[in-house]
Amino acid sequence: MTDTPRRVLLDEHELPRHWYNITADLPEAPPPPLHPGTHEPIGPDDLAPLFADALIAQEVSSERYIEIPEEVRDVYAMWRPTPLIRATRLERLLDTPAQIWFKYEGTSPAGSHKPNTAVPQAYYNAREGVRRLTTETGAGQWGSALAFAATQFDLECEVWQVAASFQQKPYRASMIRTWGATIHSSPSELTAAGRQVRERDPDSPGSLGIAISEAVEAALADDATHYALGSVLNHVLLHQTVIGEEALTQFAKVGLTPDLIIGCTGGGSNFAGLSFPFLREKLAGRMSPHILAVEPASCPTLTKGEYRYDFGDLAGMTPLMKMHTLGHDFIPDPIHAGGLRYHGMAPLISHVYELGLIDATAMPQTACFEAGLNFARTEGIIPAPEPTHAIAAAVREALACRESGEEKVILTAVCGHGHFDLSAYDAYLSGELVDHELDTDQIAEAMSRVPVIAE
Repeated sequence: MTDTPRRVLLDEHELPRHWYNITADLPEAPPPPLHPGTHEPIGPDDLAPLFADALIAQEVSSERYIEIPEEVRDVYAMWRPTPLIRATRLERLLDTPAQIWFKYEGTSPAGSHKPNTAVPQAYYNAREGVRRLTTETGAGQWGSALAFAATQFDLECEVWQVAASFQQKPYRASMIRTWGATIHSSPSELTAAGRQVRERDPDSPGSLGIAISEAVEAALADDATHYALGSVLNHVLLHQTVIGEEALTQFAKVGLTPDLIIGCTGGGSNFAGLSFPFLREKLAGRMSPHILAVEPASCPTLTKGEYRYDFGDLAGMTPLMKMHTLGHDFIPDPIHAGGLRYHGMAPLISHVYELGLIDATAMPQTACFEAGLNFARTEGIIPAPEPTHAIAAAVREALACRESGEEKVILTAVCGHGHFDLSAYDAYLSGELVDHELDTDQIAEAMSRVPVIAE
């Protein structure tokens, strides 16, 4: 096991030509989204005011593979395929017999995995004559990615960023503006949804649910504007499967199969992108990896949330989706992993979890930053706070291998670099970073306002 290369690279011609749709292979179809007013299953016409027709078709598709347009592959080729790297120095630090591999998505122009879906979303909207996209963003990775993608297809872009992250990460806003987009702290005074929150709490740290409401409201007010979402929805998870498809090819090149796949999980796009192609292989009996989703202890949707229909946003303008949720108006603590501060989990991931095909765990942020620091000091890459959750779980598993002597092959995804998150590392290094206690009373209160849907 010591003779494998440290980096496995693919040529541009090996870039995947299709996205993978896991719904084609699941033993049970996922529950449909429901209309927020009638509670009946929604149809394409219900989504048409917000999304391009091609994206709606992908959202409801049961086709196993969907071809990636050449125009999208041309932009992908700016940074894809991304490297698969073995963390040998981290392995030595841990003195573990396990191999730790990571798919590094920080090589994209925006520094994260988010352009994998931002680019096709911008492409399909531009092709259908849309002039402007609105969106929300947590830590800023998604807002940055959509701003970048919009420039590739001559679209305007307007972003509402969760206030806590807007204040913590000012250079994310600078990056978004550099690519020509506009950005607002959410909740803002620009929308009815934002004003309502500010009336109740002028100092609200915001949430992704609030920011989604603002972006959706702005999109619905203009026929030439569509909304773009960076996680949760089926078509978003679909686009991210380029990560796992590349990783499968890369492992085949070195004759390895991962025993354990670990991904950080907020809305779910990075985790799904890495794991779903491997889950396809597992369902087909070609491999048997254990797949583990890792979420923040202060926003534990899979491990503490209820599996039921809920809104994706605070104001209740989105369809009702059956997912693991903490309640659509739950406001998570302002942890530094802003991209994981979402009240719900992607319906597809929630469904796969309910089927028992994946497991989940939650990690406190100080343990994550400790792992992120060790990763940076051994592997040289400063990870964003989000993937430190997966790194921390990988470290835990590798140390267990040291105790048992097992030579496991562990795969994770470092879904973005932390160059805009250094204030968080400063807080950790100075001892100011603390673990937030989960407010179960707050969750109970939020869940009391979740609609009761007869099924």
